[in-house]
Amino acid sequence: MPASERRVNASNNTGNFVQSATNRGAGAIGGSSFDAEDVARYDRLGDEWWDPRGAMAALHQLNPTRIRYLRNLIGRHFVTRLRGGEDAGRPLAGLRLLDIGCGGGLLSEPLARLGANVTGIDPAPGNIAAAERHARAVDVSVEYRAISAEALVEAQESFDVVLAMEVVEHVPQPDVFVGAACSLVRPGGLLVLATLNRTAKSFLLAIVGAEYLLRWLPRGTHRWNQFLTPEELAVPVRAAGLRVLERTGVVYDLLGDRWTTSRDTDVNYMLAAARASQSPGPPIEHVDRHQKTAGQKAPERRAYAEKRGARR
Repeated sequence: MPASERRVNASNNTGNFVQSATNRGAGAIGGSSFDAEDVARYDRLGDEWWDPRGAMAALHQLNPTRIRYLRNLIGRHFVTRLRGGEDAGRPLAGLRLLDIGCGGGLLSEPLARLGANVTGIDPAPGNIAAAERHARAVDVSVEYRAISAEALVEAQESFDVVLAMEVVEHVPQPDVFVGAACSLVRPGGLLVLATLNRTAKSFLLAIVGAEYLLRWLPRGTHRWNQFLTPEELAVPVRAAGLRVLERTGVVYDLLGDRWTTSRDTDVNYMLAAARASQSPGPPIEHVDRHQKTAGQKAPERRAYAEKRGARR
């Protein structure tokens, strides 16, 4: 692997919507699902990724909830493989994990500290540079690469865990992006997507509230018509052969000034899915036993008749 591609790692993008879905699709980077304008905006953040009071302040506040959820989910899913890891304080040891759209490293570094072999990818060179500087400063080992998910698919790479957290709502072609992310999940592996639901509530809270009233995010960060409902997000996941395991909401507790997981998926939510251990690709279509054709039923009828005759 070229040295320029081996970097340390980072975290996940939070948001950005300036153009319409159609216009943003036209601006997509060649070979990548990411929008060129989005990439340029985040590329300028630099070390501000790691400023808890800067542009990524909301993501810093959300991060402990994301890490706690992922640690528990991954631990449950790989319970047999990870048995004994808790003793060393590295419960995710032995797992290869991909963080798509990792930004400055806010999520990748904590997961690497938990023992995972983390690869962070991002199309913005500035994000890679910021992630590399921070990881060196805190002595955390993460592989960082300026590459798209689609390029990893072409290289036939695969991972135990694939994350795309707060990324889906920023790509002009979400079906293509999600399909690529699913293709990177190896048999028995896990996919986790975090994004925003398209509801009236999300418009009021995530756009009007977060961008215009509370100023948590710059105005224009999100575009409501690019949000996906959990049902819409599940379509390309299932089409890629993965089984949806759970949908978990994330809500802000105003009194406690913290984020928590919840059954409420009206605004922020996470979707977890898994690929069957024995099936590296989309599942073979099975005919339901109640919907067999006449040709398929004939052998069964003959066998049944022969069995009845023998009993007589």
